[in-house]
Amino acid sequence: MQTNCAIELKNIRKTFGSIVANDEINLQINKGEILCLLGENGSGKTTLMNMLSGIYQPDSGEIFKDGNPVSIRSPRDAYALGIGMIHQHYHLVDVFTAAQNIILGMEDQKLDLGAVNDKVKEICDKYGFHVDPKKKIYDMSVSQKQTIEIVKVLYRGAEILILDEPTAVLTPQETDKLFAVLRNMKKDNKAIVLITHKLAEVLAVSDKVAILRKGKYIGTVNTKDATAQSLTDMMVGRAVKLNIDRPVYDNIHDKLVIKNLTVVDNEGINRLDNVTFTAKAGEILGVAGIAGSGQRELLESITGLYPIKDGSIMFVNEDGSTNELVGKTPMQIRQAGVGMGFVPEDRLGMGLVGSMGMTSNMMLRSWRNGKSIFFNKKSPESLANKVWQDLEVVTPSTEFPVRRMSGGNIQKVLVGREIASSPPVLLTAYAVRGLDINTSYAIYNLLTEQKMRGSAVMYVGEELDVLLELCDRILVLCGGKVSGIVDARKTTKEEIGLLMTTVGGHEGGEK
Repeated sequence: MQTNCAIELKNIRKTFGSIVANDEINLQINKGEILCLLGENGSGKTTLMNMLSGIYQPDSGEIFKDGNPVSIRSPRDAYALGIGMIHQHYHLVDVFTAAQNIILGMEDQKLDLGAVNDKVKEICDKYGFHVDPKKKIYDMSVSQKQTIEIVKVLYRGAEILILDEPTAVLTPQETDKLFAVLRNMKKDNKAIVLITHKLAEVLAVSDKVAILRKGKYIGTVNTKDATAQSLTDMMVGRAVKLNIDRPVYDNIHDKLVIKNLTVVDNEGINRLDNVTFTAKAGEILGVAGIAGSGQRELLESITGLYPIKDGSIMFVNEDGSTNELVGKTPMQIRQAGVGMGFVPEDRLGMGLVGSMGMTSNMMLRSWRNGKSIFFNKKSPESLANKVWQDLEVVTPSTEFPVRRMSGGNIQKVLVGREIASSPPVLLTAYAVRGLDINTSYAIYNLLTEQKMRGSAVMYVGEELDVLLELCDRILVLCGGKVSGIVDARKTTKEEIGLLMTTVGGHEGGEK
């Protein structure tokens, strides 16, 4: 198959105020190839692709399509040039069918749903999708919604497809199906760009890898000549250790005993259904599941933030006595002497105050300890400086409002604050989401340090490879139920993937 240039970017520069997001980028995207765009958090990957899709416009530089200079001023311009981007957050109307969503916004499209259904079926048969055009979006799984977004851009005639973190919420089996579809599109001479940070997937599916670092283009390499280590070194600019240590604590014992936990949301739907498990001191208990399987509700129930319909949550003290946490508020849990750190999924809404700086956000953890109406900022300021240096938070000062930081830096502040006190129980929801690979491994090491200090660590994660390397046991949720609890040293990614889609699984038992 002849491979030739579909898109060429020359000297592309994009700034946001004083921040240089893309600095004189040169990049070539070829037809009949899968190109992975790789880089640390904040390296400019999504910004660059947003300029191809018409969301942003470059400050300077040129874009060529099939050798001809083009101007992309809007997503409509991008579609007209055959460029389609599938974003991390899907743009679908829940109450519409798949077919209605696919043609939504197409001014020249007559409302002949029969013809639309036929064309959708033709696209699906060609590339290996499985789509029911008449199915409502609210009845679809996450992977089915992603399929609709891909079919939507193909329906509009896209020859160049850009996918931003497409596997972030997919099971291993769903990821394999997606990659099979991408390979079929590659055979049809489509140009495909994947923005991702999962090195194993980069090596599995791509033909070439382009690396960005701090807004600059570092280079493009053939995937067959690359390794996870070589790609990481190019991303970071220095050698990085990619091993996660998993030492064994010598005094593992029960710390949280959860029995028959059931929680119901405002609409009367069970978010957790008869959940039973034990979190142990000296262990990292991973929590796996498709997005929306009850992970958030589980952690918020333990911390007293989510109302509980039924069940028991027992905290085991060092002397063997227990405290029942059900029915207690977060403050009452703290007053009972139960030390708990919590890294919530919602960083700014629940974890930090966006208008305050690092020091003030550190103070939120300690202000009730004061005996005066005046705050003592010395300890919080010392902690803020330690987090700033240890986790390499990019901020001009510890007083800089955290909402003006990047998502990855916000996460560093939150994680750093919660682990600082070495709490007996540490609950983390997607602790490394948005972080670059170097900082992610620093966080993994910090969680392991907490484990080796005797903390019971719960780690809700998205990357199964990390769960398998970091955790001692893995609790798998599906539809709010425990589908299995497995030994992370003995299980496989495929087994966890099956449990993620099997309600009930092994009857909640441990394997």
